[in-house]
Amino acid sequence: MIEHVFVVMLENRSFDHLLGFSKIQGLDAETGQPTQIDGLSGVESNPLPNHEPVRVSSDAEFVMNGDPGHEFENVQLQLCGRGGTYSSPSPPSGQLDPDITNSGFVSDYSQVDAQHPGEAMRCFSPNQLPILTTLAKEFALCDHWFSSMPGPTWPNRFFLHAASAGGLDHSPPTPKELGAMLSLDGYFFDNGTIFDRLDQRGADWAVYHCDEFPQVLAIKGMIANLGKGRFCRFDDFAEDVTKPTFSKSYVFIEPDWHAFSHFRCGNSQHPMDDVTRGEKLLKDIYEAVRNSPLWESSLLIITYDEHGGFYDHVPPPATVSPGDSVTEPENNRYKFNFQQLGVRVPAVVISPLIPKGTIDHRVYDHTSVLSTLERLYGLKNLTERDRAAAGLDTLLSLKAARTDSPKTLPPPAVSGFSCNPIKDLIWSLQDQLYDRSKKIDPAITGFAHIAFLRELQNAPERKEELTTDFMGMNTKLDVIRYLRHVRARLSALGTQG
Repeated sequence: MIEHVFVVMLENRSFDHLLGFSKIQGLDAETGQPTQIDGLSGVESNPLPNHEPVRVSSDAEFVMNGDPGHEFENVQLQLCGRGGTYSSPSPPSGQLDPDITNSGFVSDYSQVDAQHPGEAMRCFSPNQLPILTTLAKEFALCDHWFSSMPGPTWPNRFFLHAASAGGLDHSPPTPKELGAMLSLDGYFFDNGTIFDRLDQRGADWAVYHCDEFPQVLAIKGMIANLGKGRFCRFDDFAEDVTKPTFSKSYVFIEPDWHAFSHFRCGNSQHPMDDVTRGEKLLKDIYEAVRNSPLWESSLLIITYDEHGGFYDHVPPPATVSPGDSVTEPENNRYKFNFQQLGVRVPAVVISPLIPKGTIDHRVYDHTSVLSTLERLYGLKNLTERDRAAAGLDTLLSLKAARTDSPKTLPPPAVSGFSCNPIKDLIWSLQDQLYDRSKKIDPAITGFAHIAFLRELQNAPERKEELTTDFMGMNTKLDVIRYLRHVRARLSALGTQG
């Protein structure tokens, strides 16, 4: 019986980008027959703007030079090609949109790096990702798990927590725009979140986070939960899961984003960071749970919020709308109806009750995590999306826990990338030289919002002053400096976690 569910969601990688060349074979989760993942043959391609094809290739760079686009308009181009749009009306749930061809990834990335547009087609080989590959072979690999909407990080993560994005179809707007919205104190949803459902059930939960600005704090009410001790530093995770008093029914794990250094030297696997650092995080999480007394009653789910602009060859199907409201008018900038899933992402489901080498071809999205929790713990659905989502509990098919799963995993690959104070100083100087006049990067605006909420928590009497400071940021450098200053103040106050 599963008593503890652990979920870690990493950042911005498509299925083909990480596992397309892995050639993993196993047994079909439904039929028990031999099967292979829906991966790459090596002939898949996308056209350049001049129509010359660029094929997929292996041995992707551990650290990208440019950040592929993944906002709503980028993903529409990547899926539908130049000038294309999603069908209107949307096809029935589960069916494919004929206008989605997965043909615009190179065209879109050429806007980021015109000299190397084919970088969006480069994929990792198995030896570059020994930890993710080992886990995928040992447990269940879901090869038709799609991000919950064709867009960026923030709305996709909200789907994992609320089975909805509250109508948000883009990254958070500028601080000035946020200040004019009702959601300045956090994004909210008609039916609350999975954390609310667990509270109503009397089930214990926690968020373990690797840095000061976990994204889940962007949800209204989560700052209060921070004050109640529901948030824990990941440094304590391995020790905590060995304690007889560990009672968490649900644990969500947030990576170290390092948004104040363009995501470099974190462990979220953001394209601008070294992917092997995220591999080390997965190793630490798995080994902590595997070697704890909780192992036989645990379920660990690894997935990614969205594809990050990297190529995937499988067209995502249509889905059902959550059916709740747009909680803030500005959220729905593109008037998206949320009846289309986003690009496919990796997902590995881990438990000693799952047969080794399971490959699951069924369609999932991030709300499948919620569906699973609801089925395991008798919780009420949040929206129509998680009501319709397939649960992962059917993968728990063994009557007794396996004893053959590895207690340790191989070390991460050697990338050659290193982090040290000198590099951090150089990056800081580059920020000051090159980012002084650049517009605010939507990828980091949301983290500035979280920093503001943490400042406000520590000094509510200064709300007017803090709000003015927050709304006064106009450039990328302003935001980076703000994040660094808030981080330093939290450290000085001893309130990083």
